Amino acid sequence: MMENIELNSFLTDFGNAIAEYRLIGYETRALNREDFNNDAVDAGEIGAGHTVTAIYEITPVGSPAVMVDELRYGTEEAARINTGEYAFLKLRYKNPGEDSSNLITTPITPEANAGLSGEAQFAAAVAGFGQILRGDNLMHGWTIEDARALAQTNKGEDRFGYRGELVTLMRLAESLG
Repeated sequence: MMENIELNSFLTDFGNAIAEYRLIGYETRALNREDFNNDAVDAGEIGAGHTVTAIYEITPVGSPAVMVDELRYGTEEAARINTGEYAFLKLRYKNPGEDSSNLITTPITPEANAGLSGEAQFAAAVAGFGQILRGDNLMHGWTIEDARALAQTNKGEDRFGYRGELVTLMRLAESLG
């Protein structure tokens, strides 16, 4: 079990292969950059046996899908080091009852993206479905049908039937749309 989980991967930590990114679902709950190393700032708890997934939408450099204009007086790219990495992830957590946090760091490489598990793809389908229901204007033509197909293909083990129920709800939403 962990307490006070903080996830950090700001733009300056993204490699030169990424033009832009956004953390899906946390648009209104971003941790201030200066608070990442501050153990007094509470960022959230994860109970025993629970899992948290952070999903970033990334746009590679050179993609026609880039939505943010280049900076007028220089670019973020000039400050980036050519590491061949997509990002550098930093995660801080506290063990129960401890006052100081622990730091885990790891690079995220293009190879990691190539082998996404069915679990990660199912999570992406759920996140995409949620974005569509919220009326997210950045879905670029991705539909409920796309989300349902991705969820169905990556449903995996479904001991309690919740994943199948979600696919059924997606079908229902398709029929209403």
